[in-house]
Amino acid sequence: MSDSQVSLSSGQDVASAPTALSSLAASRENDYTVPALLRGLRILEMFSSSRKVLTTNDFAEELGTSNSAIYRIVITLTDMGYLKKIARNTYELGPQVISLGFSYLASRDLVEVVAPHLDTLRDQTTMSCHLSVREGTDAIYLYRAFAAQRMSVNIPIGSRLPCHVSAMGRILLTVLGEDELQQLYRQIRLDDYPPPAPQNLPALKDAIEEARRQGWVESRSDYATAIATGLYDHTGHLVGAINISGPDAMMADERRRLLLRGALMDCARHINHELGGLHRR
Repeated sequence: MSDSQVSLSSGQDVASAPTALSSLAASRENDYTVPALLRGLRILEMFSSSRKVLTTNDFAEELGTSNSAIYRIVITLTDMGYLKKIARNTYELGPQVISLGFSYLASRDLVEVVAPHLDTLRDQTTMSCHLSVREGTDAIYLYRAFAAQRMSVNIPIGSRLPCHVSAMGRILLTVLGEDELQQLYRQIRLDDYPPPAPQNLPALKDAIEEARRQGWVESRSDYATAIATGLYDHTGHLVGAINISGPDAMMADERRRLLLRGALMDCARHINHELGGLHRR
């Protein structure tokens, strides 16, 4: 595989793309639209991470109307909890917006969100990609975007690998504190697997700390190399890990691995955006 086969394109900036509601509001072809509803939704759209507090003057100016024309809309949104009045004619988003947003995010299955992104990453890089979650000391593989080529890494869905021997597993362990880690591995032998897997708990702790500091793990085993990073939801919790993996013969070049890691991190950034979380690196 040549370096030109690895795409690091971030795609369209979500923040710069016009919202569906804005496009709908700008269109005058649909006679079934409800102007008051459109104005109410446009008011909610005006808030962002850099504009957390807005006034009725802000609403009126952006909508191209008067304060009196939007008065009933603002009152209705406030009564329903979508706006919260914090001073005279001054508002922030209300708890109902946050509640609805988090309920939607929580309802989305992790595989549903991740699968199309891993498929795209596989197509861009021609490398196999996987999703896993932790159960005890094992990483369980939930999804595989299999690279259909003669030399590829193929780990079936449902497979369980010890966390300490795999890149994704070490990422999944970064959520645990020292006491939790000690308790989890209290009766687990680590030297049943050969190096470079950690052979004891202190070595595993060092590997986990390195993963936590870097935000990614690169691991070699069984003539294959994998690079993994974590996924975070809207609460900031680690909910899974993804990797990009291939035979050592295809991963030997350091520059190629750097490009692949960049593609993986970019993929995780897009997934985390859909999950409502933030990419840590």
